[in-house]
Amino acid sequence: MGKLLILALAVPALLANADPVTPAPAPAAAQDAPEIPTTIRAMLDAAIAAGNDGEVSTIVKYARVVDPGSADEVAKLADAWRKERQTRHDFTIREAGFFDLWTGKVELGGYITTGNTENKGLTGVLALTRESVRWRHKITAQADYQESLGVTNREHYLAAYEPNFKFSRLGYVYGAAQYESDKFLGYYNRYSASLGAGYSAIKQPNLTLDVELGPAFRSTEFTDETSESSIAGRGSVNMNWKLTPSVSFAQNASAYVQQFNSTVSSTSSLSAKLFGPLAARISYAVQYESEPPEGRRTTDTTGRASLVYSF
Repeated sequence: MGKLLILALAVPALLANADPVTPAPAPAAAQDAPEIPTTIRAMLDAAIAAGNDGEVSTIVKYARVVDPGSADEVAKLADAWRKERQTRHDFTIREAGFFDLWTGKVELGGYITTGNTENKGLTGVLALTRESVRWRHKITAQADYQESLGVTNREHYLAAYEPNFKFSRLGYVYGAAQYESDKFLGYYNRYSASLGAGYSAIKQPNLTLDVELGPAFRSTEFTDETSESSIAGRGSVNMNWKLTPSVSFAQNASAYVQQFNSTVSSTSSLSAKLFGPLAARISYAVQYESEPPEGRRTTDTTGRASLVYSF
């Protein structure tokens, strides 16, 4: 009985002298995320509010140098913004009607000279593009007219429509329908239709390169009152390169190869932004006809200087 009494009195004393129990540290996932410095957070919020992905990427890059501890958190915020923006973008595209989502440009150039020489010329281009999740539509209309001493020496008209069905991020199926008229190249009317495959060999924010290849059918009414229709092969290469935020270079080339008259055309252009949606553009176009009517040259070139309005 005495031993039990002593034990009962000793237990509270031992517990009172024991070390206090230290709680286990919280799991890493439950700890607060590193605080982003005020300056970095302000710059990131401003870039996100402006919707400028390039500036957001720059801030994420330099945050790792200035404050490595919060760099991962800055990157997470940037990624979350990109995902949310893409989700909103995809929803807008899916809900849009056919007359929505169109972008384009209007290009106009011309000249008039009087005095010792009397010349006038006009060039105009309308280009429209509609980009959706699976489909891309491209419409182009172009006219060139030139007159010297009252005599017309250039008259070229073109209208084209090309739908693309995108079956993957880089691959697509294209259709192409085109009408041309250029009596100085030797034909009054030319109709072309093609169906084939396209591939975006380069798809970057500042550089794109699309390649297309497929069979085609062409019907041409020549100025010598003859005409021909035949199966052809069509290929094209379209490159757009943004050299700086305000200067860009484009190279578009296409070829129709057939048993009779084959055609190769190429246009190189350099554009520089002036202000707002307005830009200045210079271009050089070459068109080659392998078998033009007698008396016509095989190659025709056109240089243009024009103003471009984008919308």
